[in-house]
Amino acid sequence: MTAPSSALARRDAWALVPPLGNLDAYISAVNRVPLLTPEEELRFARRLRDHGDVEAAGKLVVSHLRLVVSVARQYLGYGLPHGDLIQEGNVGLMKAVKRFDPEQGVRLVSYALHWIKAEIHEYILKNWRMVKVATTKAQRKLFFNLRSMKQSLKEDATDGDAHRATLTQDEVETMARRLNVKREEVLEMETRMSGGDVALDPQFDDGEENFAPIAYLADESSEPTRVIESHHRDWLASDGIARALDALDARSRRIVEERWLKVNDDTSGGMTLHELAGEYGVSAERIRQIEVAAMKKMRKALVETA
Repeated sequence: MTAPSSALARRDAWALVPPLGNLDAYISAVNRVPLLTPEEELRFARRLRDHGDVEAAGKLVVSHLRLVVSVARQYLGYGLPHGDLIQEGNVGLMKAVKRFDPEQGVRLVSYALHWIKAEIHEYILKNWRMVKVATTKAQRKLFFNLRSMKQSLKEDATDGDAHRATLTQDEVETMARRLNVKREEVLEMETRMSGGDVALDPQFDDGEENFAPIAYLADESSEPTRVIESHHRDWLASDGIARALDALDARSRRIVEERWLKVNDDTSGGMTLHELAGEYGVSAERIRQIEVAAMKKMRKALVETA
């Protein structure tokens, strides 16, 4: 009875795996999925390679989901959700199954391990910090090895040193020598990894003293409404004023230009109401009335052409 039951479990393997949303149920389920024998693995891998059998690929993937769970657990120290790590590892597993050659004499578990770790590494580097802490291949190697070596050094340290946050000079030298990098590179990566995250826009308000990075990192000159306002202001100062002046009669235009648009050499401004009144033989109050009427006409012209 055992053999048929095992075969049935392998045949319906996908049905045994619940959605990843319930993490505990998912882990429990994948740990109950039977492992494939070497003969079964070889047969399914050949079916996938030779015939593109999707069902065979599914059996290879599902039987190794427990491996992904085990590998993802090793990266919980980065503060990322376990479910997300498993999901990324599953992507790596599927890539491994797709590229697996059954004639190489290597078990899928050994071949898939590299792909699973590579996908999880990529996810961590993209999401552990807003700004990537490692870009080159050497920096990535240093990033992951530095964390494991720090943990190892803490375990070997005395109780008094185990809680120390910074590395000693001897520890830096030891890591640089083991990883075959410069001590300066170790120090730089340690600084970048230990730097705390700062919220750009915190979800609390402490009044005027609250000054988050979002307040000074934003380029206000490129803010859309400010750009539109700036363009409109430039237009008013040039073409807009010229069109508004064209709407005035000659006397009104000269009064406006003399009062507001001209500056004498002594920087005292244009002509006064009394000077214009004497020139046109009217009272200063009449000049002021003409000026007010002209300004209203200009504002109307600006509104119509804006």
